[in-house]
Amino acid sequence: MKPNSIVYTSNTGYTREYAVLLGEKTGLPVYSLEEADKKLAQGNTIVYLGWIMAGKVQGLAKASSRYHIAAVCGVGMGANGSQLEDVRRSNDLAAELPLFTLQGGFDIHRLRGVYKLMMTVVSKTLGKKLAEKKNRTPDEDDMLKLLTHGESRVNANNLNAVVDWYRIEE
Repeated sequence: MKPNSIVYTSNTGYTREYAVLLGEKTGLPVYSLEEADKKLAQGNTIVYLGWIMAGKVQGLAKASSRYHIAAVCGVGMGANGSQLEDVRRSNDLAAELPLFTLQGGFDIHRLRGVYKLMMTVVSKTLGKKLAEKKNRTPDEDDMLKLLTHGESRVNANNLNAVVDWYRIEE
């Protein structure tokens, strides 16, 4: 069934940026999950975007209980298209449900509370481990750069596969 809205949950703003870009590319209205609860009827068909934490797409369970999910986009630190099997398994997503993973970014200053504390430890631990590793892969070099310097990787071109899927659904 063709989606009529984009709904997202964002923690540091990268997922929101992707939702807005996807809305511009598809012409679909974009709502945060909180806004959607007030503006969309239960059962609407949506594309859902949420940030990934430990393989779980945040807000997806709540969105799934209210809306029909046509596709899921998880936004994390990994490269586009990475973690698909882990995200599908961790969220108990059916094999036929379109799933896309998008690289967002990392900025420790955008985090708050327990997430900031947790990612401070992870970035230092993983960053040190990657820095000491000999013969890093290009993906490992990229992750080290992201962890040590922080930056946004949000790019409209990262949405090409999602937009292609949407056009087929039209």
